[in-house]
Amino acid sequence: MSDEILFEEKQYLGTNKMHLLIRLVIAMGCFSLYHFSAADDETKELFFILGTTALAISVLLVFVLHISTVVSAGSLVLDGFWMARRVKIDLGSIISAETTIYPRFTLHRAVYNLHSKGIIKFFTKGSQAVLLTDRDGLKYCIGSQKAKELCAVIQKQIQTVKV
Repeated sequence: MSDEILFEEKQYLGTNKMHLLIRLVIAMGCFSLYHFSAADDETKELFFILGTTALAISVLLVFVLHISTVVSAGSLVLDGFWMARRVKIDLGSIISAETTIYPRFTLHRAVYNLHSKGIIKFFTKGSQAVLLTDRDGLKYCIGSQKAKELCAVIQKQIQTVKV
């Protein structure tokens, strides 16, 4: 029963809007330089190769897992990519869970286990997050595409752990 998965979400690195926009601007810049270069210029082919490479990297990053969020009985596990440490949060120590909205006018880079201003952040894309507060006053901000569903599952687990 303790291994039963109550909520699972996977977020991929290539879907972050800020990084996707940067890669597309680089690719479009390379293609425009390729188009407007002189016909006998040696760097013309290099611009085409760089633009194609930027687009290929964008496509490949859509398949790279950034954060896997799994809620099971009594715990929340955040698993990152490659060599990132797995973060396990005991839901017995969480006193509150609420959904929040990221500010619209700031650019959000994908972060995993970023300690900033007393908040530990996990974010890939989107504008919603779940803000968890534990007994020690430590806050976790977990970005999610299904923030309301994640918050409801966590709140239910907090109630069952307390009882």
